[in-house]
Amino acid sequence: MKKICKLFVSILLLVAFLPPLQGFSAMNEEPDVELWNVLKPLSTTVSFLNTGAHPDDERSDFLAYLSRGLGVKTASLIANRGEGGQNEIGTELGNALGIIRSNEMIEAAKITGVKAYHLSDVTSDAIYDFGFSKSPDETLEKWGEDVTYERLIHFIRTYKPDIVMPSFRNVDSQHGHHRAITILSLQAFEDAADPTVFPEHFEEGLTPWQIKKVYLPAASDSIPEKSTSIEIGVYDPIYQMTYPQLGEESRYMHKSQGMGNDIPAEPRQVKIELVKAVDSANNPALFAGVPYNFTDWAEVVPQEDLKDQLTELQNSLDQIVNLYPNRGAILPEVQKALKAVERLIAKTEKTELSEAVKVDLLHKLELKAEQLKEASFVASSLDVETTISSNVLTSGEKSTVTTTITNNGEKDIHQVQASLLLPDGWQNSGAKTISKLKSGASKTVTFDIEVPEDADYFNPYGEPTIQSKIAFKENGYTTESVLVPEETVAVLPEFSITLDPQNVIVNTADIQDKIPVTVKVKNYFAGEKKATISLDLPEGWSSDPVETELFFTERFEEKEATFNLTPPADIEAGDFDIEALATADGKTFNTTVQEISYDHIKDSYYQYPSVINGVAFELLKPDHLKIGYVESGFDKVADYLINAGFDVTKLTEEDLSSGDLSQYDTIVTGIRAYLSRQDLAVNNDRLLEYVENGGHLVVQYHKPEDNWNIEETAPYPITIGSPSIRWRVTDENAAVTVSKPDHKLFNYPNRITENDWANWVQERGLYFPMQWDSSYETFLTMADPGEAPFNSGILLAPYGQGTYLYTNLVFYRQMENQVPGAYRIFTNLISY
Repeated sequence: MKKICKLFVSILLLVAFLPPLQGFSAMNEEPDVELWNVLKPLSTTVSFLNTGAHPDDERSDFLAYLSRGLGVKTASLIANRGEGGQNEIGTELGNALGIIRSNEMIEAAKITGVKAYHLSDVTSDAIYDFGFSKSPDETLEKWGEDVTYERLIHFIRTYKPDIVMPSFRNVDSQHGHHRAITILSLQAFEDAADPTVFPEHFEEGLTPWQIKKVYLPAASDSIPEKSTSIEIGVYDPIYQMTYPQLGEESRYMHKSQGMGNDIPAEPRQVKIELVKAVDSANNPALFAGVPYNFTDWAEVVPQEDLKDQLTELQNSLDQIVNLYPNRGAILPEVQKALKAVERLIAKTEKTELSEAVKVDLLHKLELKAEQLKEASFVASSLDVETTISSNVLTSGEKSTVTTTITNNGEKDIHQVQASLLLPDGWQNSGAKTISKLKSGASKTVTFDIEVPEDADYFNPYGEPTIQSKIAFKENGYTTESVLVPEETVAVLPEFSITLDPQNVIVNTADIQDKIPVTVKVKNYFAGEKKATISLDLPEGWSSDPVETELFFTERFEEKEATFNLTPPADIEAGDFDIEALATADGKTFNTTVQEISYDHIKDSYYQYPSVINGVAFELLKPDHLKIGYVESGFDKVADYLINAGFDVTKLTEEDLSSGDLSQYDTIVTGIRAYLSRQDLAVNNDRLLEYVENGGHLVVQYHKPEDNWNIEETAPYPITIGSPSIRWRVTDENAAVTVSKPDHKLFNYPNRITENDWANWVQERGLYFPMQWDSSYETFLTMADPGEAPFNSGILLAPYGQGTYLYTNLVFYRQMENQVPGAYRIFTNLISY
């Protein structure tokens, strides 16, 4: 009986959300998704804001329901860019990973119709993902609470949401970043409306804004009268899936985080708790007390003539929605509605209303004008393709932009005007007008542009470099739309300089005679260029050669120069930098352009100084240690070891399946290698046999779900901590106690002291084992402040004639950041 009732409810919900079917058979025609995406928002005036800390924090299933199902204007405001996370598709970390995750969120938002925003404005912003935090206080201290809160209030006063919902509750089982954003989002309910809070915003034309309701995901112990459940597992014939399925489609775009799941079409309840509300909206039902459309707004305003016009406007908007999917019939009605909205805006500005009501209603009308313009462009069936002769430009370059406009509709479109939106200071040849674009016709217009000599370089978080503006006039109204080209257009330096290695170690115990450095130079200039390449060395260093010249004939050409560096014989322990320079035509270039290219996101670029990060310290190594390394793709530890002078072979699938593993003194697996290397999981028995026969295997950390079999992966059971939030030490300065300081692990070949645990970055360890077989020996204790210590950071067990070592300490981050102690400790682990 329950199943029948659930089915009946699902059918009712399905019928409630079916789009108008005038002239449309869901069974016989493909849905016009593009058109429906811009029509459905005409049904409501509600705006909703979901807040979170990292890309992927958005409540995708619920947001898909609100945006695609109801047409609610929906946004995700995310604090940082996810720079401190792990990368499941490549080796980019830090700012480069933040760029990937930001662009993934843009693509995810396109699927659910949710606009993505960030509080973080630039790379290395103050609001940076510094890694996992267990404390909102630590989070706001590192971000700067005033900076973070000012940006949040500024955004709320700009976006003007009716309803706000943080993605997480402020509970101790949550990430400190999540908790911080929830705390500030709740504070903003009062403060965004308070004219004494950040009054400087009003000098920009902003006004106080009163959020109507704030919800939280409901806890199991929520007060019933303040909670509400919403059925979102509804099948939508336009998208041909349920809203949770649509949400998962968007989550698949977060590929660097391994997100997205295939889920069945089935009922799903979202339970939310009302935690703050204005008096008129104190009902926990989601939209209770919030005007849902202009018919509801007619009940808010006292003037009868304004009431009538608002009701008439909503009737017109509903009629437009009901004309779906007839683009030809929709276009003139949209143009009429745009005129009506303009008249209503002018009337509202002159009408005596309370300031708060007037600001709110004007915002709704202006938003509806924007939505109608989007609907007008889609209904026109104009297809616009903008291309440029080169997607990479350099200062002073002239180029040609081509815009092809095709009328795929059944009616002629008049007074089509194409122009470009360019950064300040750029020159272009002006707008082009097509008096009439006939049905089925296509016209191409070209624009000559010139990049100024002082043009800003590409900003991965900035506005697109080039945008197209298309206007047309139908039914007496001119509609404008701004479009972004499919491909990224970027102004870059004439030369990119990439150093290999990017990190250099000078071993004071055995100072190298020569340190080879390769400088790879990529030419972004369109044509011939000669560059002089040199290195800016620390005092006492020498280089052979001192400089070299490279000749380039075309854009994107790459060449290399090799330098042999000699450090001073009396070099002291400490950090040093070596900068690479390319000089051409009186200009000096000293940046690396990291090209970020993946199929699921738009291309991007990250620029950073072309500098080798160097460190000199004592590192003792065994003679003739031969290492096999199973790379996971998630770390560069193998390269760091090679740069430190170790003999490392990167093991292939063939090596693991049939190679002679006995030739290696030690085999090391990269972080999460059992997830990314299926061949490792398949050949795990050969590794255990290698250990049993006398080998030494060092396994770096894994998550519980990384194809980690508790009983079979390691020679004796290891259970990785879950939930992972509780099994980590996030304080990079947490005290470390070595319980067995006389053990060989801490004395050979390097004697490990307290100094080796200094200057670590981001964290100590992740995913500590929570259970392990008694065969394993433990050596360390460490803990975050106020917490019980973990002692499973290093587990070591004899197995047959060999040894198996598991460590969840984050050596890969330390090596990337040139932490000497991490090199020394890891050297001991692999030398055991």
